Amino acid sequence: MPILIDEVVISVQVDNRTSGGSTSQPSDSEAQKQIIEACVEQVLEILKQQREP
Repeated sequence: MPILIDEVVISVQVDNRTSGGSTSQPSDSEAQKQIIEACVEQVLEILKQQREP
């Protein structure tokens, strides 16, 4: 008998705590921008693949 999954919930908690006050790591806002840019690139790539016949 096949199983149908109606909904999948994924929860993630990211903790960007730094120790020692190092300035070589990007700030929280810069890190968030990098994560968002990477996600957008992946979504656009997936959409591009879906449009190809």
